Amino acid sequence: MRNRSLGFIVALAVFGLDQLVKWLVTGPLGVNHVGDQLYLLPFFQFTYTQNNGISLGLLNATTETGRWMLVALTSAIAIGVAVWMGRETKRLDQAALGMVLGGALGNILDRTLHGYVVDFADLHFGSWRPFLIFNVGDAAISIAVVILLLRAFVSRKDQSKGSGPEERHEHA
Repeated sequence: MRNRSLGFIVALAVFGLDQLVKWLVTGPLGVNHVGDQLYLLPFFQFTYTQNNGISLGLLNATTETGRWMLVALTSAIAIGVAVWMGRETKRLDQAALGMVLGGALGNILDRTLHGYVVDFADLHFGSWRPFLIFNVGDAAISIAVVILLLRAFVSRKDQSKGSGPEERHEHA
């Protein structure tokens, strides 16, 4: 079990960073009303939004029932990720799952406290925005999903070449 704590440490760090940055943006920096903006760089600014949905604005919950259904759904997913993370033996996968869990917990807390998720990170190149406005937790989840997908493809490629763990063990 000693090696399985990495994911939970990463989850705690992502959750803490997500909440800290949200507090900084909405508190001391004063970007806390829909449409408020703080320009930081020509391609990045803080723009306050309230996300009633989940990733990419899907499953938009505009009622109290919808809100609590999203809390229940995302909590169930977070529990599933935590169980997977606790069983995972690969450290990179543990860390990636921790990023997913930490980001999900930050968004669950927002939705529980406010009824929506606080988003503010606005990356753009002129008028082109490759992403919707997001937060630290969203970024962690997105990066983690890319890591997990790449690891799955690399693992599958290694196994198809006969260099996976099963093949090495049989020839030893």
